[in-house]
Amino acid sequence: MDDDGGSAETLNAFALSPSIAVVGLGGAGSEAVQDLVTLGLPGARAIAVNTDAMHLQRVGVEERILLGRRELRGRGSGGDREAVLRAAEESREEILRRLARFELVFLLAGLGGGTGSALLPFLSRELRSTATLPVPVVFLPFHLELEANPTRTENVERTIGELEELGGLLLALANEKLRRFDSLSIHRAFGVRNAYLHGLVASLVDMVDHPSQLNVDLASLKNHLRQSGLSTLVIGEEHISEPGRLVHQALADSLLDFRLPEHPSALVHLEGGTNLTLQTLDAVWREVRERFREPGRLVFGTRIRPEPREVIRLTAVLGGLRPRTVREALRPSSDRQPLAAT
Repeated sequence: MDDDGGSAETLNAFALSPSIAVVGLGGAGSEAVQDLVTLGLPGARAIAVNTDAMHLQRVGVEERILLGRRELRGRGSGGDREAVLRAAEESREEILRRLARFELVFLLAGLGGGTGSALLPFLSRELRSTATLPVPVVFLPFHLELEANPTRTENVERTIGELEELGGLLLALANEKLRRFDSLSIHRAFGVRNAYLHGLVASLVDMVDHPSQLNVDLASLKNHLRQSGLSTLVIGEEHISEPGRLVHQALADSLLDFRLPEHPSALVHLEGGTNLTLQTLDAVWREVRERFREPGRLVFGTRIRPEPREVIRLTAVLGGLRPRTVREALRPSSDRQPLAAT
């Protein structure tokens, strides 16, 4: 008799967690992935992709992919974007075979050089033709870096423009925002940035990886992104006695740079313990509607952990961002208008 789909083996097979990879592209992206691994990402595969064989040898991750063995011979791109794209075409079959087996892939890259800037839009487009959901993560250079090198600025703007045209989830971490930690060493400041990114990645993975009372799974996320266009992600934590500050804290403490439209779409997930009350839930719900000015489309999920918790956590995917929303972050602060989100 055929299996009716209700056996323990069948249910276990379909209940497997989404397969997730965190992929570093180029030097800065691979270094960031190494930091995320150190902080801990259970269940996620860490992969480094580069055109520089020597750098790949030094990166402490599980898997490595060297692009363009014939085109670049493992010696890096020298900042040549077109050479990177030729190397990517040469290695297209291998890289898709290695990455398209995952359901959710975070693609990390520092912008301004050749390898990460070229690979990020290329792989985002390629993976969209599969069942994989790519999440580009970009590190925007300091303004001083851009002012000193117009070619670098053009390269960054070109990459961001291509990613914005693709839509979907885009996380843009602005190095300029690290200036609030200017008393720290450069190494520790970048550690702060990567720890914040770790929180974003871990919260999104946790949201789609575990069942909830009001469920938001990977299918919900994909459906929301299809309808919401260009989107970003924020996270926040507050004491359970301050639920009305949760959304404000998520936006105010963000190292991301973006502009919200007047009525963004919002996929919001709230996590708390067994002491989470309906009154607290209502307070968060009211703040979501007030801060996002009656969002055009709202999906709300909740997870109750099996023990009391003094801290509640919010994960929100905000959609409907305007074109050039991230490229505006490249302008000096004196030339920019205030963030709609803050």
